[in-house]
Amino acid sequence: MKMKNKIQYIIAAILAIGCLSCTDLTEKVYDQIVTENYYNTKDDVIRAYVRPLEHAFWSIGANFGMQEQPADQLGTWNREGDWLDGGNYQRWHYHKWSSLDGFTRDGWNANFQGITQINAVLDDFVTLDPAKFGMTQAELDEFSSGLRTMRAWFYINLLDQYRNIPLAISRNQELNSKGQVSPQEVFDFIETELKAVIPMLPVKQGTGGNQLKQGIWNQAGAASLLVKLYLNAEKWIGTAMYSECAVYAQDIIDGKYGTYRVADRWDEPFDWNNETSDEVIYAFTASKSRARWHMNTDMYWWSLPANAHFYFGFMEFGGMNPKYALQPSRDLMGNLYNFELGMPVGKFQKYPEDYRLKKYRNLPGTSQREGMFLYGYLEYTESGQTKRVQSPKGYDYYIRDQVGPFKNAAPSVTLPGVKSEMANADHNSGWHPVKYPVYRDGDPGAIESDFALIRLPEIYYSLAECKFRAGDVEEAGRLLNVVRKRNYPSEYHNDYLYKPEGVVELTQAELLDEWGREFLAEGRRRTDLIRWNKFTTGTWWDKEPDAGNHWEIYPIHYEVLGANPDLVQNPGYEN
Repeated sequence: MKMKNKIQYIIAAILAIGCLSCTDLTEKVYDQIVTENYYNTKDDVIRAYVRPLEHAFWSIGANFGMQEQPADQLGTWNREGDWLDGGNYQRWHYHKWSSLDGFTRDGWNANFQGITQINAVLDDFVTLDPAKFGMTQAELDEFSSGLRTMRAWFYINLLDQYRNIPLAISRNQELNSKGQVSPQEVFDFIETELKAVIPMLPVKQGTGGNQLKQGIWNQAGAASLLVKLYLNAEKWIGTAMYSECAVYAQDIIDGKYGTYRVADRWDEPFDWNNETSDEVIYAFTASKSRARWHMNTDMYWWSLPANAHFYFGFMEFGGMNPKYALQPSRDLMGNLYNFELGMPVGKFQKYPEDYRLKKYRNLPGTSQREGMFLYGYLEYTESGQTKRVQSPKGYDYYIRDQVGPFKNAAPSVTLPGVKSEMANADHNSGWHPVKYPVYRDGDPGAIESDFALIRLPEIYYSLAECKFRAGDVEEAGRLLNVVRKRNYPSEYHNDYLYKPEGVVELTQAELLDEWGREFLAEGRRRTDLIRWNKFTTGTWWDKEPDAGNHWEIYPIHYEVLGANPDLVQNPGYEN
């Protein structure tokens, strides 16, 4: 059995017990996954290796919320009583959370559970004789190096979200810190680990994507984590490391760690067969019948209107649920807001010929789509008749780039004297992004996309930011244009590309806008705003600047503090 198929098969087999353990935060199940009697065959070794990877895939939902809910692009507002949830999402949006809010616990538990799993497996792997399982030491080392890379990814998430965290490297508690260590110590651990494992990880061979090696960490993936680490070092440890970031980014682009290229189509790295895309550096393997955490509830399935399955023609999973939508670019009179931040649709419409601005639809044939957004009426054909998708409240959708109580009003209606705010919305409020396709029932590509965690454009944009910060604005523009040019017809390149290849001026605000366009709804926006000192000082729709900058990191949840008396609450928050 080939590696990807074997890994997916084993993931499916352990889901029955694994999924339950992901959501039960009270049971200490992870130290039971490996025992003295567990390792009998090579498949047992693979199972132990795969289990933390499956947890990591599951954890993206928690990390996605931590990134997008408090930022300026996505939001979860009160839709006529739906998604009110005791003001939970409003506190997140307004930066009014406390250590009592359950979501402040989510990132901590999701990431530390993964670290605990990995530590247990790594401790076991050290004791194994690979020959007993028909393996070489190099093969076992590659498994261990992949897990160490994934552990570094978990620690990057925690360093970003909480900054002051414990450092756990083993199942043996004597080797772990009792309380928190400094951000510098965590940073140094991540950096040292990634540099150590890169030579032991495989190099992507040839072109045509990761294929059967999708989901397996390689040298480019580990180097990409170093790019992320160095790009954010100034915020995370107070030391700028943009030069170090640029070195690794350039090496990845130059092919030192394998051959990658930016896809010709914006949607290729998100499509059903994205294991063949050379833009994808690391992805979690997924399929309709097995693990598909990005298309389950808390992420992209809950970024779509209720009943939209009629529009897509995909009925197998039932209805969607609009937890997430895009924050508005227009007020309730139809006027464009004038915020520097947010306004994601308006930022796309600055370049109106953008292919992504088309309304999402499944094209004739199989496994083809166009467009990246749902808006306006959602029409479909049933029994030869054209119908419109209805909201759960019984009116036809007319989805707007506005947030307010429009309900069944005509498209031209305005709402003078009504305030656009988190507490006062309906099911028409906010465009919906559709990055991963939802193909029709029976389509071989339906819900088959792997989740692209790291794409080559992230490396180009990171290097561009390093160049911009160093004063080389023209080179920054060239690097961004490598990606941007695929989004627009060639006849618009002069008008839409950055200087010197076009006429658009690249400013700090435009660079941050471009990060937002390319990586819309990919779970990174909060980090980008913080890196540019905009997260607590900026203004966007229904969000005023914060009173202090301690909101740049989350508090440690009271249950976590209660479980470990050696932990100290983060600055600015009450114990």
